[in-house]
Amino acid sequence: SKQKREDVTTGEAVDVSRRQKKNNPGFSSYRMDMATCLKSLLVAIQQYRDSRTVQHTAQLQKQVEVSAKELSGLKCDGLLSSGQFLPTECVSGLVELAGNPSTSPALTSAIISLLAQLGSDDASREVLHSSYNLTSTLAAVIHHHGNTPGDPLVLQCLQVLQKLTYNTRTFQFSNYIRELINFLLTNIQSQKEDVVIPCLGLLANLCRDNPSVQSHIKSMENVRQLYRTLINFLAHNSLTVVIFTLSILASLTLNEKVGEKLFEAKNIHQTFQLVFNIIVNGGGTLTRKYSVDLLIDLLKIPKVADYLSRYQHFSACVSQVLGLLHLKDADSAATVLQLLLSMCSVAALRSQLCDVVFRPAGAKLRAAGHRQAGEANGDRKAECGLALVQWLTSPVEGAEKCSLQTLRLLTELLEESLGAESVSESTLSFVEMLLPVALGLLKGLDPAKGDAHLRKHCHRITHGATRSLVSSQVSAQLCFSQVEILLCCCHSNSPLTCPPPVSGSNLSQLCAEALLKVLELMSRLRQQVKDMETSFYRMLQVNDDPHQAAPLPDQRTVTPLSLALTSHHRERVQTGLALLLEATPLPDFPAPLLGESIAANNAYRQREAELTAKRVAVQEVPPPRMNASMMDASGGNKSVSNLVEKLQTGMELQEATKDSPLSEIINVYEQKLAGFASKESRLQDLLEAKALALSQADRLIAQYRLQRAQAEAEARQLACLLKDAERRREDLQGELGNQVLEVERSRVDMEELLQHNARLQRDSEEHQTLKGAYNALLNRFNETERLLKELQAAHISLSKQTDTLRKNHEALQLHKDKITSELQEREEEIKSLQLEVEKKNSDAAGLHAELRSKEQTLREKDQERRELEETVDVLRKELNKTEQARKDVSIKASSLELQKSQLESKLKLKEDELNKHSAMIAMIHSLSSGKLKSDVNLSL
Repeated sequence: SKQKREDVTTGEAVDVSRRQKKNNPGFSSYRMDMATCLKSLLVAIQQYRDSRTVQHTAQLQKQVEVSAKELSGLKCDGLLSSGQFLPTECVSGLVELAGNPSTSPALTSAIISLLAQLGSDDASREVLHSSYNLTSTLAAVIHHHGNTPGDPLVLQCLQVLQKLTYNTRTFQFSNYIRELINFLLTNIQSQKEDVVIPCLGLLANLCRDNPSVQSHIKSMENVRQLYRTLINFLAHNSLTVVIFTLSILASLTLNEKVGEKLFEAKNIHQTFQLVFNIIVNGGGTLTRKYSVDLLIDLLKIPKVADYLSRYQHFSACVSQVLGLLHLKDADSAATVLQLLLSMCSVAALRSQLCDVVFRPAGAKLRAAGHRQAGEANGDRKAECGLALVQWLTSPVEGAEKCSLQTLRLLTELLEESLGAESVSESTLSFVEMLLPVALGLLKGLDPAKGDAHLRKHCHRITHGATRSLVSSQVSAQLCFSQVEILLCCCHSNSPLTCPPPVSGSNLSQLCAEALLKVLELMSRLRQQVKDMETSFYRMLQVNDDPHQAAPLPDQRTVTPLSLALTSHHRERVQTGLALLLEATPLPDFPAPLLGESIAANNAYRQREAELTAKRVAVQEVPPPRMNASMMDASGGNKSVSNLVEKLQTGMELQEATKDSPLSEIINVYEQKLAGFASKESRLQDLLEAKALALSQADRLIAQYRLQRAQAEAEARQLACLLKDAERRREDLQGELGNQVLEVERSRVDMEELLQHNARLQRDSEEHQTLKGAYNALLNRFNETERLLKELQAAHISLSKQTDTLRKNHEALQLHKDKITSELQEREEEIKSLQLEVEKKNSDAAGLHAELRSKEQTLREKDQERRELEETVDVLRKELNKTEQARKDVSIKASSLELQKSQLESKLKLKEDELNKHSAMIAMIHSLSSGKLKSDVNLSL
């Protein structure tokens, strides 16, 4: 059954990807090779689970290594995030075997290598971390082999964990994470650099943006020793070690005294210079990436961001960093662009970035646009903006992310520059160069290229259409075509809106965001571009479908607007509200549908938030582990609480100071004071709430008294009205009697009218019934007449076919008679030939008997030759006789050969015997002389 499920899953995946097969001829073989490899691996895993023998272990290890080699030649990006059955089962089995302590180290190492190869992209690493819990599994492997930190398996696990935990958050309550942290803190002080570097990198990943791990490390007893060790590492000769150390210290000590001293105004400039030097000239992509992350984390602190804005070498450093964009390395470019985007979040740095990027003159920049990127090494400062534009359309592999980051960066910088009171000439020249490139990005959507191409196009539209301020380059037809394409992609019937089961980003969300950006662009340019206003209102109001009799409200714009209005991004909400204000006054705008869609989105978000809260609550609950460390912690808490009681009562103070250090007492006092301060603040809040409630109660009492007085006055007024109503009631009572009589007469008339109406109703119903029956009969008659015409036409065609078939039958009958007569003649010929064959067989038998007699004669002649060999005279006489006999036999043999050639096709069974006899005759005569032998061979 499992095999069937695998086959079905593979078949479904192949059916879903037919569009990709058409555009990629090697896709089919790729999927087949991938499925075959994973099936073989799954079978080997199952065999090893059933029986953990040496043979199965070796077989599984060999299959894992073979799978790693085969998958190395295939593109495995998105394989794990696709949610297919076969990869899921394989990876689950491999992770389970890797975490089993009984698995051999060699097999575990091979499995980890294969898993690391499968997690080649960010989405796959996220799936391995979150869905398959590979982080805890590798931590368990390190824990089981922690006594030998230099073991290749441990180093391999550390390297894979460093890649796996990069930019991901790991809870300290996960299995073996605390043991992993203890292992890292212990081995950081090791003298082996090959162990220290991966430990520092992994610890930096675990500490970054992870308050849970940070608080756990800070609560450890040897945290001060850790700080001293890390500070000593700052003088290490390896730049990688220095960056890892600074990253750990920034995560742990930024809000403490140690961090304030380490990153104060005196030292921060040296830190900036060190980080920028490593980014520009540093040791490899990994070190550059961690340096950028460190600088991004430092920029989140307002004080450090202010220090960087006042750093005197900032412009020069940024120019050198921008020079890395000329290397045509996608990883380095992505890292640099990420740093520049983080700098754009600081207002003081954004203006300085604009000065660096838009520094060159317009003519020089346009001239530089025609040069190759390789000529930029000597003049990088003058071509910073050009390098950004080149990355928009770069053909380098993996440049899609860089292109989107560049669009975001240019959006931020142009918003800053174009929003100023005066725009520089260099900025305008840059915009003139940028506009054709940006418009080229808006074109070229091919739905046949699949969902990845559509996502890329939507991202480009989203970031490229925000600041296209020059209307001379934009046409209404271009925007209208883009909107139509995106609406078709957003529509539920489009094949492009069927992403894989597990995708990194929602395709419909991307299409909706891109659509809103294009509509916003149309709204801004509707007064400057011809026919733009007409196209804009037409897209918001009606659906111009030529197949419809009348224009209907375009319901396709409801989904993008509802997604924007319910988004958690402020910019999207503002864009949606602006478009809604434009669309609401239109007569055919589907406002009720928009309201229903917004309500549905809100309900979905609320439900998803509840489920997410439940999942987070389940993940954050630690397992009930009662080990020695918890017992020690509980004992420490009891001792601290006893110490607090002693300090509060003032008893045995000297004994307490002797038993515990002064720092512990100060910490206890600080904790107590903080608790009292929090209690005081809570009590103050409660007091203010009570005062507010009391004032509200006073207002309610005053309102109640006023309402009561008003009610009493209204009651007196109602009493007077009641008396007047009684008098009027008596007057109306008499009128009511008269009205009753009239009502009675009217009732009698009404009954008669009702009866007449009932009769008319029955007549009407009968008429409707007859009319319905008449219509049914009429329809039936028309249908029967139509069927009759069809049957008549079919009868005529069948009659023609019958005549044709009859003629064919007669012709075939004649042909059959002719063939029958020919068959009889052939049978007679066959019989005559069989008689001839039998006659020839009898002749051959006679000739065979004659040959045997001749053979006997030859034997006798030979015997006579031997006897008469003594005398030469007798030999000559016998030789003449033998020569004469040979000629007779040769004549007979030639006649027999002629007959044999004539009957060769029919006497194949006798051919071998004739050849044997001919050979024997040749041997007999060869004894006479060489000439005699050659003559015999020729005669045969």
